Amino acid sequence: MAHAVSLLWPNYSGILKEIFKDPESFRRTVTTLSRRYRTSLAGLVFIVIAALVAAKRFHSKSKQQKRPGLSQRQSSAVILKDGWSREIYVPNNGKLSRVVISPTKPITFQAHRRLFFDPIANNTHKQIGVNKKFLHQFSAIWAILVPRFRSKASMLLLIHTLFLFVRTYLSLVVAKLDGRIVRDLIAANGTGFIKGLVYWLLIAIPASYTNSIIKFLQSKVSLEFRTRLVRYIHDIYLDDTLNFYKVSNIDGGIEGIDQYITADLIKFCDAAASLYSNLGKPAVDFMIFSYQLRRNLGPLAVVGIFSNYFATAWLLKAMAPSFGLLTSVEGRLEGEYRNAHSKLITNAEEIAFYDGTALERSILIKTYARLASHIRAILRIKVSYIMFEDFIIKYSWSALGYLFSSLPVFLPNWSGDDAKTEMAPSLKAANKDFRERDRMKQFITNKRLMLSLADAGSRMMYSIKDLSELAGYTARVYSMLATLHRVHANAYGNKNPQVRARKQHKIKLYSLEDVQGTMYEGFDGIRFEHTPIVVPGLGRDLSAGELLVKDLNIRINPGEHLLISGSNGTGKSAVARVLGGLWPVFRGLVSKPLNKDISFLPQKPYLSNGSLREQIIYPSSEIEMYEAGKTDADLLDILRMVRLEYLPDREGGWNTKKQWKDVFSGGEKQRVMFARILYKQPRFAVIDEGTSAVSSDVEGLLYETCQKLGITLVTISHRPSLLRYHKAQLRLGEGAHGDEWVLEQTGTDEARLSVEREIAELEEQLGKIDELKHRRTEIADILLGKKTAGNSGV
Repeated sequence: MAHAVSLLWPNYSGILKEIFKDPESFRRTVTTLSRRYRTSLAGLVFIVIAALVAAKRFHSKSKQQKRPGLSQRQSSAVILKDGWSREIYVPNNGKLSRVVISPTKPITFQAHRRLFFDPIANNTHKQIGVNKKFLHQFSAIWAILVPRFRSKASMLLLIHTLFLFVRTYLSLVVAKLDGRIVRDLIAANGTGFIKGLVYWLLIAIPASYTNSIIKFLQSKVSLEFRTRLVRYIHDIYLDDTLNFYKVSNIDGGIEGIDQYITADLIKFCDAAASLYSNLGKPAVDFMIFSYQLRRNLGPLAVVGIFSNYFATAWLLKAMAPSFGLLTSVEGRLEGEYRNAHSKLITNAEEIAFYDGTALERSILIKTYARLASHIRAILRIKVSYIMFEDFIIKYSWSALGYLFSSLPVFLPNWSGDDAKTEMAPSLKAANKDFRERDRMKQFITNKRLMLSLADAGSRMMYSIKDLSELAGYTARVYSMLATLHRVHANAYGNKNPQVRARKQHKIKLYSLEDVQGTMYEGFDGIRFEHTPIVVPGLGRDLSAGELLVKDLNIRINPGEHLLISGSNGTGKSAVARVLGGLWPVFRGLVSKPLNKDISFLPQKPYLSNGSLREQIIYPSSEIEMYEAGKTDADLLDILRMVRLEYLPDREGGWNTKKQWKDVFSGGEKQRVMFARILYKQPRFAVIDEGTSAVSSDVEGLLYETCQKLGITLVTISHRPSLLRYHKAQLRLGEGAHGDEWVLEQTGTDEARLSVEREIAELEEQLGKIDELKHRRTEIADILLGKKTAGNSGV
């Protein structure tokens, strides 16, 4: 190494002395730089200034976040002046970041509805791919991603585009500089060579920054796309119409919506952002480099280049498999595999008790085998396609590039204007060496331009495959959004009477096309007026519903506690689902209080991920609790009412967070549900088997406490002992077909006979206990005898 330096130093030291021996000469050298390099330096200064301004803004924002006086609550939510947006402060890297959330307005959903009811985009007979259907689907989603020009996503795309132009310009400068460096190297022009290296290093700074910022902006665009879509989906998925329940249980149009939101959405946003970069940069390169090559190589070369691109695009499109369909199927299989694991986690205890490990393992193995088989098929398809693609793009294009770059050498009269003007002094001087060096410079410059143009073209051609994959992701995201809009608008079937008549469309009785009832909120009580209770069929195939209760016609006034009884499958819980808005009102009128005046206690207790305090006040937040004037002392009083006052001490305080579904016993879970009712103190409470795991004495205490607080109870239960806490009983499952109902007032002869009849049935069942025990002993003896015989045979 030292020997090499000693050999090179005399040459380079002389060059450096020649450059810097005269300051005036050095000044003239700097001022005579070409306009292109001065522009590059100006661009570098601009980028550095922009980076400094951005850093200053970030620093000032950080100081503002550290400023005392900001709310540092764990869940802050402040409604802004527009009455719609919310402002929250969330922890971020040890600081507080201000986030403004603007929920999607209902008028926006109405405006977008036509985009997601588009018959072209929803055409199931059209194959998934880059076609008219894909364009309609992507344009509908684009209205969510970039709603207006002044949106954040629009600004990010604009800045991204600006840097794409900057990178293209820098690539052009680097190509010319590369040619000059090679020319000076061949000519042994040390001064020019050193200058070229200095310029190269200077341009490397903005070029490196530009490449880095483009990748950063691509990630920012993807994140902004995902943020907008997630907020939009949350607003329509988790709204007052209970879409999160109806999508899976009533519509049935898509399965595993969590896979769509958590996985497919990410892939779509990444593909859309990367495709913009992979198409935007090559498109800019294509225009600028083509123009420059037109000047250097002439029109013949440019025509040949464009002809090559069009021929390649046609070949690749003709040979390309249906990547969109393959990607869509892969996403569906990924969702099935994910759902299989989710089901295993959710029902782990039940599966363990049933000893279903082997069966569940076989289900997971088969589900994954289908997914792996499909992925292997995709890989096999990609092998041949990528081989053909690489041969065309990497090698055929390189050969054509060398051919076109040689035109100024072998056919100088066919070359471009720049080549002719640069060759004229050489011809006049008749200097063969200089002419060769000049040709070398032109060749290196044109070669780099051709390589850059080939890279741009190859990225555009590779984007054909990426575009097909984007079509698959777009189809899945669009189907999810279309389903959410359909459920949100209750738009099932064809609403056009002319189309129905032309297609001889027949509406099935009690299908989701046949919803003609009305739900009224704000009534002082609960009322069913000639309302059938129907299990709705799935909306995707518009199947007919199953009638459970015929023509229900009752009214519950405040203070008139009602017990709903009947055997399994008669529609007891279905009445609560219709009243709660989960199931549609097919006929008649259902009137109920406002949501704040009625609470529902379902059969399966739900415990959220949060503190012990949040289990009691659910669905209210801690801020809403404090704003209502409630304290932890009030919560402790409520726990005393339900005999759970020991929980704060046992669990470590109100702020303790655990997996409460695994901590509480069955009886404790149901009493926590009653604590929620006592905390909210609604005017009406619908309780569906809410005390099945509670002892009779505590059960009576819970009902008496609710009645003392003025809560009108509507109880769904099999227990006849609860009749004493109610003034009326609604018996379902009556009549020959089991769809009739009977309403009785407690204390009447009919009610007493009904209770006595139920007690007699229970006593009859209890009388068979000895007989059943004897039969159990006989079966055990038989099994034991077989086992003994088997052992003796061995």
